[in-house]
Amino acid sequence: MVDDFGEKSSEGFDLPRYLGIAQRRHLQFLIPLLLGWVAVFSATWIIPPTYRSGTLILVEQPTMPKDYVTPNVSDDLQERLQSITQQILSRTRLLQIIDQVGLYGGSRSLIPPDEKVERMRKDIEIELVRDAHNDKITAFNVYYSARDPHLAQQVTSELTNLFINENVEVRQQESEDTTQFLENQLEAARNTLAEQEEKIRVFKGQHVGEMPAQQASNLQILSGLQSQLQNDEDALNTAKQQRVYLQTLIDQYRSLRATPTSSGNVAPTGLPAIDQELEKLRSQLADMSSRYTERHPDIRKLKEQIAKTEKTRDQILADLKSKAAAAPKDASAAAPDTADLTPGSPMMQVQGELQSNQSEIANRERAIAGLKASINDYQARLNQEPVREQQLADLTRGYDQSKANYDELLKKKNQSEMATSMERLQQGERFRILDPPSLPLKPDFPNRLKFCGIGLGVGLALGVIVAGAFEFMDDRLHSEKEIKDLIPVTIISEIPEILNVSDERAHKRRAWIGWATAAMVVVTILAGSAFSFLHG
Repeated sequence: MVDDFGEKSSEGFDLPRYLGIAQRRHLQFLIPLLLGWVAVFSATWIIPPTYRSGTLILVEQPTMPKDYVTPNVSDDLQERLQSITQQILSRTRLLQIIDQVGLYGGSRSLIPPDEKVERMRKDIEIELVRDAHNDKITAFNVYYSARDPHLAQQVTSELTNLFINENVEVRQQESEDTTQFLENQLEAARNTLAEQEEKIRVFKGQHVGEMPAQQASNLQILSGLQSQLQNDEDALNTAKQQRVYLQTLIDQYRSLRATPTSSGNVAPTGLPAIDQELEKLRSQLADMSSRYTERHPDIRKLKEQIAKTEKTRDQILADLKSKAAAAPKDASAAAPDTADLTPGSPMMQVQGELQSNQSEIANRERAIAGLKASINDYQARLNQEPVREQQLADLTRGYDQSKANYDELLKKKNQSEMATSMERLQQGERFRILDPPSLPLKPDFPNRLKFCGIGLGVGLALGVIVAGAFEFMDDRLHSEKEIKDLIPVTIISEIPEILNVSDERAHKRRAWIGWATAAMVVVTILAGSAFSFLHG
């Protein structure tokens, strides 16, 4: 028996046997097939249909080139779409649409609002469309499913408007927020810059004349002051020499007046001193003329002194000659004092020059003291310039950083204002309806044509199961091969099947019934599929 079973299992597919089963069990197969298909087909017409309306929204790039106006909003479209979607799918927005359109039974429905919101969220679908080359979002689809096609189209239109308007508002708000942020930062930078400028102004005000930029002028002024000091000291020395000379001249004049002259008209002993002074002044004039021009104040002064000295010498000689010839002998003692007090006399002129010389010396000494104080002040300024330079460099460094930050923020703020204006004019990135919300003519669910195919598969499986069950429960032998396999001995002879007229009629009737049933099943399935395709 084991050998026989091994031989049977190794025979493979037995086509005549399965054809015999199909011939015997065609009704048990066709009727479950039809019933299974009819059950699925009927269910598609019993289930409430759901219509799906969709629209395609194109993402348009900014009309203004980025080289001219740089957008000040986020370039991540997917992130912005997620944010906009979260705002649109919020409870408040969806409840507004539900109440406006009257979804899910409207206000009279007993369904809680939160459940309505959840159902609507499940009915909304958003599909992104990406570029195949750079995986960039170029468009997106918005779908909404409802029991009424017009209602689905209306809700899809509302959702589309929300997406477009929300995108415009979000971009404008982001742009305005960016501009406002830059304005606040610019104001803070302006205040910081003003503080730095005030510090520099106060520092320069506190250290006037000690700044590095004034070093050249300070050196020039100091050089001029030193040259002027040298000139004043030279003039002071000259004035002091003049004072000594005038004082000597007065003393000599008085001694000459007091000394009686001889009848031989001999020259006074003091005149050689005057001549020496004249020679000295003339030599000084010659020396200074080699260095300075005729307009130099010292040269002019020397010339005036030489002229005055010569005039004094001439007057003294003339006065001595006239008085020596005419004065009486008894008045010779009092004459010098009286002559000294005569207006316009040489003695009065020399005394006037001496007083003027003393005033000049006092003025020169005050001027020299002032010059020395100024020189010390400018020297102190020059000594402080390296310290002030370092301090000013520290202040200037902070000022330069604040100025650079301010200029950069001002540039960004101006660019942001241009970008905000562009967003307000809706010339930036925006959404545009490429395909308006469709009016669905066929339900999206259930897909009756697809369910017809599913029903056919269900019917085939059910028919196979029923026919196989009947065949399994039938213990009769239906073929010669089954008999040979069952009997272990060799068959000597066979008795052919003897059919009468009634058996032949019954056999033909069963054949016609089988073919008619098969035709009816096929026609029914084809007609139902065609009806589902045409009427959706």
